[in-house]
This record gives sequence, structure tokens and C-alpha cells, in this order.
Amino acid sequence: MPRPDPHREPRSELRREPRRAHALREAPGGRHDPGVTRWVLHVDLDQFLAAVEQRRHPELAGRPVVVGGNGDPASRTVVATASYEAREFGVHSGMPMRLAARRCPQAVFLPADNPAYEAASEEVMAVLRGFAVVVEVIGWDEAFLQWDGDDPEALAAEVRAEVRARTGLSCATGIGDNTLRAKMATAFAKPGGVHRITAGNWFATFGTEPTGVLHGIGTKTERKLAELCIHTVAQLAESSPTAVGERLGPRMGPYYVSLGRGMGRTEMEATPWVPRSRSRETTFDVNLENWTAVLAEIRVLSARVSGDVEAEGRDVARVGVKVRYAPFLTRTRSLTLPAPTRDPAVLEAAALEVAGWFPHDRPVRLLGVRAEFTPA
Repeated sequence: MPRPDPHREPRSELRREPRRAHALREAPGGRHDPGVTRWVLHVDLDQFLAAVEQRRHPELAGRPVVVGGNGDPASRTVVATASYEAREFGVHSGMPMRLAARRCPQAVFLPADNPAYEAASEEVMAVLRGFAVVVEVIGWDEAFLQWDGDDPEALAAEVRAEVRARTGLSCATGIGDNTLRAKMATAFAKPGGVHRITAGNWFATFGTEPTGVLHGIGTKTERKLAELCIHTVAQLAESSPTAVGERLGPRMGPYYVSLGRGMGRTEMEATPWVPRSRSRETTFDVNLENWTAVLAEIRVLSARVSGDVEAEGRDVARVGVKVRYAPFLTRTRSLTLPAPTRDPAVLEAAALEVAGWFPHDRPVRLLGVRAEFTPA
């Protein structure tokens, strides 16, 4: 993901039904893992954007809050984050704001305020860096902690208490013997709790689950695995990396098998997090019916992205364009630049060239321009 989109909720959390999740919490294994001394903790802030809004507007505490777009529930934008109170009405991230308003008309709808979320994120990460751990920030609202010790639950409790005391925000903590297991554990820790998943209870927890529950496996990959008669996590773990690689590619096939086996990193990188791209997009209340209007909007978005690039002070290697046709068909294309640059004219020209690759004969409801930086 470029900077993990703060508008997105973890896929496993969206797909998991409460009754099944409760059963998984009772799976064997967990508290006693002989030989494990290197722990990875995944700290994930609860309902982050909504929580930041409730923190600076105390009168919103306990009320359904929906953050997204310009905050207009009649707009054609989508929900960025919904508070837990709003989720009880079936509102979730990625949902059209109009549908959210129908499901929860009493909700408070607010525009996204990225600078405020950046500042709140920095507060939390500063708290985490105060512990004797290696901190690897992976997004506005989440980070991995690497720690050597005997009682990770005790550390998780300290982390959660300190974050709450110093920022007023709540976080859930997944504990694992590597990054994948820690991140998967967090879904069962939300909201505001702690859960441990290790090699000792990996298959008891996920063995019979569909492969799509794993972070890193999307709907298309899940479908391709099913064509190989691989439907569950246990079946994926037992598969031949070579055989899977023949269908899904020599690099990705073995990677997916490793996910099934619960494999992940145990060494964190404490270097500051650096975004891999900057992007801007606009959802139009009225569809754009002609390509002249589309190109005009591409120029506007390119100028905004160029401003972000200049503020970042880094060169761009690739430019991408996203087009969403009415009613909801999304396509993306991108172009590698001849040489890294931050020249606004070059970035605009590249975006216009990419835009020219799309069909021009359909109404457009959303446009986006993305600039991908050269590796830091």
C-alpha cells in the first residue's frame, strides 16, 4: 500500500462475523509458547479518524460519527472511517456516504482532516518510542514493536495504558512470534484488547478458514487458489510452493504458501516511515460527460499532487491515473518517467498521457492522480 490508507479498515475485520470471531478467541494455544523470546506486537489504533474527531470534539463521544470526503452525506464520496457506534448500523469504510446516511441518518458526518490525523499519529508514535522496543511505523494508525522478553501481555497492557493516558486514544494489540501472526491477532483484539497468535495456535485458529482471511490475499488471488482446489489456510500451507508458483507466478506463489504457514518477519526496521507516493482524487457530484472536462480535472489534480511532491522534497519515478466510470467501474494505469523528477510540467504531461490511454466514451464519476517516489 502507499502509505496505508487511513480510510481503510483491516480486511479481516470487515469479513469476520462476531460469532465466529468469538469462537476463534477460544482456540487452544497462546499463553504458553516454549522457546519464544522474540515477540512482535502490532499496535493498531481503534476507529482512528473517528476517535481523533471525538477527542477534539468531546460532545461527539458515544455518538455515531462518519468521516469521509467533504463531510456531505449527500455527496458521491465514500466513508473513510466510521465510529463503532455508526458501525452498529452497518456503516463501514468504503461505503458510499449516501448509503451511510440512509443506514444511520442520526450520524454526525465530518470531512477528513489529514493534517489533524498526521499530528495525532505522531503523538502516538512518540509514546511507542518511549518504550524499550524497536518501533516500525507502518501507517498513521499502526506500528510493529519488536521486543525480547517473557511476558508480552504485560508489555501490551503498559502500551495501551500509556497511549490512552497521554493521547486519549484507544488501541488494540496483537501479539505474535512474527509480523503476520501479530497483525492477524489484532483483529481479535479489537476494540482496545490484546490477543496472541503464534505457531502454537496458528492452525487451530485459521486452519479451516478461507484463504482470503489472510492479509495479503485478496479476492482475485483467493479465486485463483480455489481453481487449484486450495480453499482453506491449512490446504494452502500444505501446498507445493512450486505448484502454486506455476499458476500465480514464481515469486508470488511461494509467498502465498508462506502466508498459509503463518510466516512473517521477526526483525523490525526502526528507520522513520517514508511515504511511497502522494495522490489526489475527486469524486464528482455530476458525472463528467466529455473528455475535455476530464483532462481539465486531470490538470487540476496534477497541480495539487505537484504541490504535495514539492513539499515532500523528493523526486517522482512513476505517475498513475485512476478513472472510475459510472456507475462504479474503476480502472488504473501508470507510466514510468524517463528520469526521476519533481517538475510540475513533466508530472502533468505524464498524467495527461496516461489519461489518454483510457476509453473516452463513458461518463466519469471519479478521477485520481498518483505520484510514486523514487525509493528512499
